[in-house]
Amino acid sequence: MSDPAAASAPDPRDGGSSRPAPRYGQYATPEEQRARIREPAPWQAAAAEPAVVPAPAAGVPAAPAAATAPKVRPVDRIVTFALLAYGLVNVLTSVPAFLDYGAYAETMLGLLGVDATLSDPGAGHGWAIAAALVLIVGWCATAVVSLWNLRRGRLTWWIPLVAGVVFTFAAGILMVVPLMGDPVVWQAVVDSAGGAR
Repeated sequence: MSDPAAASAPDPRDGGSSRPAPRYGQYATPEEQRARIREPAPWQAAAAEPAVVPAPAAGVPAAPAAATAPKVRPVDRIVTFALLAYGLVNVLTSVPAFLDYGAYAETMLGLLGVDATLSDPGAGHGWAIAAALVLIVGWCATAVVSLWNLRRGRLTWWIPLVAGVVFTFAAGILMVVPLMGDPVVWQAVVDSAGGAR
């Protein structure tokens, strides 16, 4: 390769000092290095050249790069849409039942085994509207968040499942408030619980 004696020989460029001769451009300034490089090395040329991407046709969106493409999970997608469909059917069947609060109250009291009727069936109508709105808004928010996560390639099946439990529980609480607020019904519930012992 090179002679070690030549490497320590004085360099006429620096005034004859005894410092070793520069090797591989280690003492050269960046400007001197650029001036001496005539052609980049093959590995530098490949890194320096931008990839040529053909322009998309008018009206056709460019395909995203493979590195940014979301991960596709077909089972997650199927389960998410099945849960969203089930939730939509639940909302569509529950809202009309909620809005007829008198019939809903009779059904609930019959399931509880309580022989009573509401003293004011119209008092529960506002609570029924609130419960229906909770279900509708909850389903819409769940669908938006689920679709947003699916587009980003995230695991999504749990979102409609958890949201279904949360919003159904919230709507159920809103529907039971008028039943427990009616003194006649509350006394009948307490009497039936005391008789069951």
